[in-house]
Parts: sequence; C-alpha cells; structure tokens
Amino acid sequence: MTSDEAVEAGVRTTIMRGGTSRGLYLEAADLPPDPAARDDLLLRLMGTPDPRQIDGLGGATSLTSKVAVVSPSTHPDADVDYLFLQLGVGEATVSDAQNCGNILAGVGPFALERGLVPPRDGTTDVRIRMVNSDSVAVATVPTPGGRVTYCGDTAIAGVPGTAAGITIAFADTEGSATGALLPTGRERDVVDGVEVTCVDNGMPVVLALASAFGLSGHEPHEELAAETTLAERVDAFRTKAGALMGLGDVTSSSVPKTVLLAPPRDGGQVCTRSFIPVVPHTAIGVLAAVSVVTGMRLPGAVGHDLTASWPDSGRVDVEHPTGHFLVDVEVDTTVSPPRAVRSGVVRTARKLADGLAFPRAAS
Repeated sequence: MTSDEAVEAGVRTTIMRGGTSRGLYLEAADLPPDPAARDDLLLRLMGTPDPRQIDGLGGATSLTSKVAVVSPSTHPDADVDYLFLQLGVGEATVSDAQNCGNILAGVGPFALERGLVPPRDGTTDVRIRMVNSDSVAVATVPTPGGRVTYCGDTAIAGVPGTAAGITIAFADTEGSATGALLPTGRERDVVDGVEVTCVDNGMPVVLALASAFGLSGHEPHEELAAETTLAERVDAFRTKAGALMGLGDVTSSSVPKTVLLAPPRDGGQVCTRSFIPVVPHTAIGVLAAVSVVTGMRLPGAVGHDLTASWPDSGRVDVEHPTGHFLVDVEVDTTVSPPRAVRSGVVRTARKLADGLAFPRAAS
C-alpha cells in the first residue's frame, strides 16, 4: 500500500502499552518499503508535528510517540525483526538511533497475535532481532492454551494495576550503538569537569553522580523538569560525552542518555534520575537501566562504591522517580575488556486497540 492509498483505506495498526511506554505496532509489509515514505506516513499517523498531536494517535509526549515495525526475520537466531522508531512530537523527526526496551516488551505478544510466531501452550519464547543494534533478545510470553494473555499479577512501577509478566533476556547487546561495552575504553572519564562512566550494554549511557550536578538525586520529576538551566547543562554535557563515545554529533540524537546516581532511600540499591535526552524521565528506560547496572558493577566506575552491598549477580533494585525497576545483570570483570555475561528484565505489555488507523493527508 502506498502512503496516499493509506489515507482512504487505512493501515492495520495495533496500539500497545509496552512497559512504561505506548506506541504503534505495525507489520513492515503494511508500510511503504521506501524508508522516507514510511516515515512520512508514520508521522501523519502519529499527528506529528504538533505539540498536542491532536490530529493523530500520539499522546503529546516522547513516551507515547513510539513505533515498532515488525517482520519475519531471516536471522538464524531470530523469529522476527523489530525496528524501533522514535517520532518527534512538536518536530517532524523520526530516529532509529536507539533501541527501546519498553516497546520491545510488546513485540512478542504482537508477533504471536499476528501469526508471525506459532504460540505454544504455557509460555512461548519469541526470539527478536533488534534491528537498531543488530542484537537479539528473547521474550518469554505467557500463552496458556496457545493464546496470548495480558492478564496477570505482575506490577511494574509507572503503570497502574497488574498484567502478565514478560521476561526479556538480552544477548549480544554490548556496544549496541558504539561497538564496545566501554566506548571510551576506560572505566572513568571527565566531561565538563564531571567524572563519568560511559557504558553501552544495549543503550549508550553516561553515568555521573547527582551531587556533581548540585543535586541530591532524590528530587521529584516535576522539580527537575522545571529547571531550564539543568536541561541546558545536561544537553551540553551529553553532547560532549557523545563525541567522546564515538557517536559523533549527537545534538539531534536521543543518545547518549544521561543518568545521575545517588544512594538509595526507598529500599532499593541505587537511586537514579535519567534524561531523554534532556527532559527528565518519569521512570527509567529498560535498556538504560541495564546499562546503568552494568556500568556500576565495574570496579573504578562512577557509582561503583554504591554497590558494596549488592549481590555479585542477580537482580538489582533500581529506584527512579515513580518507583522501582528490577534488573538482572552479571558482568565478568576478570577479562579485559570486561564482558556482560547476562542481562534481563521483567516487563508487562497490554493490547489497547487493534484495527485500521487513518493518517492525515499529505500536505
């Protein structure tokens, strides 16, 4: 179907909550094959550019302006390919520069519902190639009686109620965007006079202590969001860090993410405040959390002193502005460079709507 035909005929679209994000899930076969035409169609479906996205399906935030494009995979270790696209809200931008672990949580159920993977009775493993980083994740989806269920008793912070738990195990995510777990080759660097650790285990992240930014690291989201000077500082900081990580000019990119660390205060093991890329996150992204825990496990890294009471491996409780996030990471520090042995998280997803979506006409 061409972009013009979609205006009248519609595009089959599933709207899903994946983790703490919401997005449009589409099969690649239902979209124009040309990337420019595809992106134009998606922008019109989402209602971008418009701060309110009033004429589309977006929710006027970056967390609800996301797209998963799914197709059968030819990769020998994967069942489906998943291309993540981050759409702008007020600006007509489409970025494939990063993965999204939250939207990833919905890819397994979507693939099963669309018949791209045959479900089994009990649980079904869906092997997902994340096209953005050419890495593979395995989502274990509850499928009692051979059907996807979204009902369950798993709660995740930032989402009301409970749903079926989906376990996601990551493989080969080291250096997803930069080519190395430690993109600079060092556990510690200095950016704008601030000691940092640059790490990439699925998401390029710059770790720094909140105190280095004059913060406690326990500030409410609203307080951080109101600090315009903080946003400017974070932007300048991450731009320099991006160049140091080999990402080039990141002024128009959503990576690297900046995550500020502080001692826990709510029963967790570390408190975080993250930015996407300069707006404070109400929680923390899935792959950002994985990279944070990975980086902190490295001796000599920023924040490593906070891990003295952590288990050598197993789940780490990461505090964020709206709750907690459990991350399971094991790192082998006996080799050089260090290597991530295992990474995994538990997420939930829920199908919100499925049918035809109608884009606005091309201008």
